[in-house]
Amino acid sequence: MLDLFTSISAEGANTTTFLIGLAVSLICGAMTAAAAAYRSRVSAGFLASLVLLPAIVMTVIALVNGNVGTGVAVMGAFSLIRFRSVPGKARDIVAIFLVMTAGLACAGGYVAVALAVTVIVCICMVLFARLPLRGQQMLDLRITVPESLHFEGAFDEVFDEYLSHRELRSVKTSNMGSLYKLTYEVEMKNENRMQAFIDALRCCNGNLEIALNRAEERSEAL
Repeated sequence: MLDLFTSISAEGANTTTFLIGLAVSLICGAMTAAAAAYRSRVSAGFLASLVLLPAIVMTVIALVNGNVGTGVAVMGAFSLIRFRSVPGKARDIVAIFLVMTAGLACAGGYVAVALAVTVIVCICMVLFARLPLRGQQMLDLRITVPESLHFEGAFDEVFDEYLSHRELRSVKTSNMGSLYKLTYEVEMKNENRMQAFIDALRCCNGNLEIALNRAEERSEAL
């Protein structure tokens, strides 16, 4: 029976164990990237980073291991790096921590641990992505109305018929104050009735502009 906590470098590190750890770290990164991309919009650069980061982490830890001078030099080199990025989603942060954990495990020779943890967490990420969560079904509804229309409650009858959820997100004026632009976050009862829904709204807003789009992914706090 394979012992997950047996290190392949227990008897000393050599070229073979390093290459095995490097290969496993790349495999773990590739699996994590595939799970992170499942039903999610991510950039090619982010996916490439997930694939390569565990191999980089593993190499750095392998170089530092047992060598104080190298550790100080690596710390000084990394202190020159400044990380600047937009706030990410909680799922992206989990993926980054996962590939770093895989790299650390491979650096210690625990390739079985790295593979097992990566497989389990990736399966969980895919399963959570398949859950029918409300946020994945939300739409952004933008309605333009004339200033003469009292929009509070003007669309309630139409909303009650076609929507299972709605929330007014913003109101702003346009065209020198002669128009209002309303933004709602909505969820359709039946997405096959979008055209009928928009036609019903056109009858209420004087046939002005209406837009219905997929809701943009918002950053999530971890």
